[in-house]
Order: sequence, then structure tokens, then C-alpha cells
Amino acid sequence: MIISKHPITTKTTICLLLLFFSTMVNAQEENLYDHTTPIEPLIIQYGHDVQAINYFYGPMPKGWGFQQAAASPEQVQRLLEIDQSYLDKLKAFPYNALETNGQVDYILLNRKVKQHIEHLLDKKKQHERLGNYLSFAEEIYALEKQRRRGTTIEGEKIAEDLNALSQKVQQAEKALAEDTSLIFEDILFLKEVVESLKLRLSSVYDFYNGYDPMFTWWVPEPYQHLSARLDQYITALEGLGEHRVFDDGSQIGGNPIGRDALNKQLKDEMVAYTADELLRLADQEFAWCQAELLKASRDMGFGDDWKAAQEKVKNAYVPAGKQPELILKLYNTAQEFIKEHDLMDIPTLADETWGMIMMTPERQLVNPFFTGGREISISYPTDGMTHEQKRMSMRGNNPYFSYPTVQHELNPGHHLQYFMNRRHKPYRERAFNTPFWTEGWTLYWELLLYDLGYAKTPEERIGMLFWRMHRCARITFSIKFHLGEWTPQQCIDYLVDNVGFEVANAHGEVKRSFEANYGELYQLAYLVGGLQLMAIKNELVDEGGMSYKVFHDRVIKENYMPMELLRAILIKQDLSPNHEAKWKFYNFK
Repeated sequence: MIISKHPITTKTTICLLLLFFSTMVNAQEENLYDHTTPIEPLIIQYGHDVQAINYFYGPMPKGWGFQQAAASPEQVQRLLEIDQSYLDKLKAFPYNALETNGQVDYILLNRKVKQHIEHLLDKKKQHERLGNYLSFAEEIYALEKQRRRGTTIEGEKIAEDLNALSQKVQQAEKALAEDTSLIFEDILFLKEVVESLKLRLSSVYDFYNGYDPMFTWWVPEPYQHLSARLDQYITALEGLGEHRVFDDGSQIGGNPIGRDALNKQLKDEMVAYTADELLRLADQEFAWCQAELLKASRDMGFGDDWKAAQEKVKNAYVPAGKQPELILKLYNTAQEFIKEHDLMDIPTLADETWGMIMMTPERQLVNPFFTGGREISISYPTDGMTHEQKRMSMRGNNPYFSYPTVQHELNPGHHLQYFMNRRHKPYRERAFNTPFWTEGWTLYWELLLYDLGYAKTPEERIGMLFWRMHRCARITFSIKFHLGEWTPQQCIDYLVDNVGFEVANAHGEVKRSFEANYGELYQLAYLVGGLQLMAIKNELVDEGGMSYKVFHDRVIKENYMPMELLRAILIKQDLSPNHEAKWKFYNFK
């Protein structure tokens, strides 16, 4: 038995240990929701369960990997069952025990599952309605089902079946040519399903061919014939289902989705405004920008001729080869301003590890300005461009137009988002991605820096206002297009006449908006998301006394979600499990 020579030391140690563990418990209680919520396991499990079903019931490529493809009816049914099981789990969960952060995860997962069910049911009805054009599908699905568990099959019978399916595909293609009533969405759906069927057929062929002697003897020729028929059918669908290319001189394609579809998407994104209300918002914001622009123009000595003032700004471009040097200079200027005004602590590693690349000429056709993320992709002339294209690119990427957007792409913008999203509540990133957070956070910094006097000269103000008007214009022209009121050329003209775009840059911007698969709400999400975050900042920082550093740290660590729910977390709002968008963040005059 060991007797301590210093019993008081032992007692003190015990007290210190108790104090230490008590402090740890308190710290854990205080900081728990900085990292997770009780709903996180369900979110992660749901994502993996859906992935597992899509992997097993989808086409399996030769070797390793996963092929994305339209879901089969069997796959849709299995996904519906999984979705319902998660709704049951959420219903059984003690919601009242959750604090706001947990409530938000509950609401987001509940909405995600319900929206997925709605999507699947729509696809199921579409498949049933268009069954005449997919008369050959059931046999291919059945064949693939046997392949999943390596069922022994008769090569001769499979060859006969595939030969008969070729005839069915030919008949479906003939019926397609005779039907002029199919809408774009139906044609696109059929194309995706037929492409999926071709992948599934290939999955079966690759599994048995060369391994099963009778299959290898009988099947290759009828398989190749059926595969070619499917390719021909896909080509026919592509011919009917390509984006409508407008004959307005723009040669830009797109498919307006209409008012009801736009409003439904806004509701799904938890934006409590209609498309028509957002047009009014854009007009009000644009009028503010125009007033500011005239002030800058007068300060430059051009009076109300803001286009002349903007022309001088455009011609201040740097020589060829000097743009990367300019980008670094502008980045450093922004970081110094952020530090000077104590706005946010940028992690040292995030500041160290952003990259820089030059944009390819092909991408510049739809991205006339630089873009960003983990790196900044610089848009500037290349040797293969015409003289006119080079001038437009240089003028459109002048130092003043670039002034407000380098930090938008890097820190504290997209690069910091990528950096922080992988370190704080990463489970939200894939599950609840929304452009209103992605682009809203980065656009918010443009709004904030302007308000804080980041633009010190009238030229710098014109550069920042160019982009702000651009964001207003994105709301206007994207909604007008999808309402069927404007053609792409009218959108181009609007950017040139009202914002000051170079013609080629305006063409690239509109082409990107309607042909690049960003989604119908993506372009309007910049300013709308930025204004949402500004409203939260006004509430918590300007009126509530929270410091900028604390506010920005809290926001960036919550990861993806609708801004309305971000606000709920920050103000500790008590939410109902079926919460719907209701927050009005904008003051109309």
C-alpha cells in the first residue's frame, strides 16, 4: 500500500480533475451544435442509402465505378420505399427536443425527402404516359435484373430476344417521327431513358461476353444491331429535343419554363417571393445603381453621360500578359481592407492555398469574365482570338471591373467556401446545396465592401456598380426569358444598352445563362441571396450589436442551406417541423 506524503496534493488534484471535466462538459454542451446535430446521422445515412440503391439498380460498368443514368421503374419504386422509411423515422423523432440547429436539419431533410418523392412520382407518371415510345424497355430491364446476380442465361434465346427488340425500337422511332405533340420535357425524358437502357444493355453484354461460351457465340451480332438501333433512336430524339435555338440573330438556345414552374422552384428554395415580385426588386435595385453611377460619372467630369465615363474605365485595361499580376494585386488589396476593418479572420491555410489558372478560349465563349472556386480562372485574350475579340475581352476585364470580383472568387468568397465547407458541418454541403447560399455569400461581400467604402475613386465605384447592375440585370433577363417575354437577343441588348456590356461578353453571359445547365434560378440567386444575407447582417450586426467577425464566422460555419433557415439558426428561432418560407427580407418602396 502506497501512502501519499502529500494528501493535500491528492485532494487538490481530484478537485482540479472534477473542475476540468465539468468545464469540458459545459464546453461540449455549448459548442456541440457548432459541429453536428442529432439529425446528422439520418442525413448521412439517407444520402448513402439512396446512393446504394442507385448503384445496385442502375447500370454497372465493366470494372469499377458508377454510371449515372435514368432510374428504371423498379429503381423508382425502391427509392420511394426508402424515402417513405425516412419520413417515418423523422415522424418518430422527438422533434420538440431539438434546438434550432437540429430543427433546421430536420426541416431540410424532411423537405428533401418529400421533394424527392414528388420528383420520383412525376417520373413514374411520365414513364407510364410515354410507354408507347418505350415498348422495348421492359425486356432490357428484365435482362439486366438477371445479370445483377449472375443468373445463367441461354445465349441463343437472348440473341432472338435482342433481334426482336431491334424491331420494337425501329417501330418506336417511326411513331416518334409521326407525333408532333410531344413537348420538350417529354423528349428529354425519353432521351435520358433510352440512353439509360443502352447503358444497361451494355452492362449485360460486358458481363457475359467472353465469359459465357454460348452467349459469346450467339449474342454479339444481334447486340451490336440493337445497340446501333438505340443510337439511332437517341439521335432522332436529340434532333427533336435540343434546346430551341431562337431565330432572333443570337443563335442561342433555351427553353422557357413559365411562371408556375419558376414560382414552384422559388418555393422549393424557400424564397418567399414570386417571380413577378423579384422583377420589382430588380427594378428598385437597378434604379439605386443608376443613381450611384451618375454620381460617379459626374465626379469623373462626364456629367450624366455615364457610358462615356464607363468607356474611359474600360480602356484602362492592362497589357497582354499582365492580367495575372493585376489579379494578385487586387486580391492583396481586398485582404488588407478586410483586415483593416476587422471583418473576418481568413484561415492562414485558406489564404495560402488558393490557385490561379488561365481560362481556355472555349470556356471564354460562355464565361467572358474570370470565375473561381478552389482557384481563380482568368479570362483574358489568347493568340487564337480575332483582334476584335481580344479588345472586347481586355476591355471587359479591365482593373476596375475586376476590382470587386477577385475576392468574390477567392477569399472570403468561393475559395473560402470550399475550404470551410469541408471542415464545418460537411454533411450539409452535398445534401442541401443551393445557389442562394453559394452565390449569396460571395455577392454579399461585394455589397458590404461597397457600403464600407472599399471603392475609393469614382473609377472603382463604376467598376463595382457595373457588377451590381449586372446582378440586377440577371434577375430581369432570366425571369423575362423564362416567362416567355424576351428572346436571348433582347437579353443581350439589355445588357449592352443598360449595363454597358461589350457585345461579345453579353452574348457569352446570355449563352451561359440558358445553355450551360446552371438551372433556371441560378443567375437570379446572386443578388437575391446577397440581399438576404445583408438583411440578416442588418438585423444582427447593425441592430443587434454582433461583431462582423463573429457574424461572418457563424455564417460560414453553418454550410449550405436556404438563407431563411440560416437566419433562424442565428436568431435561435423556434421552428415548426413543416416550416415553409415566409421571411420577407426586402423593403419595397
